[in-house]
Amino acid sequence: MAANKKVVNIKNSPAARSKARRFVLQALYQMHMTGTTAAEVETQFRQDHDMKRVDTEYLHDVLIGIAKNRSELIAQVTPQLDRKFEELDPVETAALKIGAFELMHRVDVPYRVVINEGVELVKQFGASESHKLVNTVLDSLAKIHREAEYARR
Repeated sequence: MAANKKVVNIKNSPAARSKARRFVLQALYQMHMTGTTAAEVETQFRQDHDMKRVDTEYLHDVLIGIAKNRSELIAQVTPQLDRKFEELDPVETAALKIGAFELMHRVDVPYRVVINEGVELVKQFGASESHKLVNTVLDSLAKIHREAEYARR
């Protein structure tokens, strides 16, 4: 008799989403540095990287969503900053755009996950103290955009 095995789709796992966010951060950084479009960078990443364990649908949705909603995201982040948005480094701006997009448009992702993932991204790729800024800004945005969820904590 065969044992019942739960089939887990690796591409929908939390680890696959984390990898997708990492690629989105790198894509946004590349777009900032080279002026290429989201579609061009996504195509290049899919050709140049192993995407077997990446939630590619999530990568696409977040990357294209950020590109389409860029002005709105910046408008939401800017009031939470202690400096001008343009003064942030590219890694900080990318992490904040990802987090702001997820808080506003991906309510399927708990706000604590959004904040934690943003902090981890800047710890990995950003300046030594960037995680404090990202944590503070995303926490402020969570209070605004996830008011009910935030209140339940």
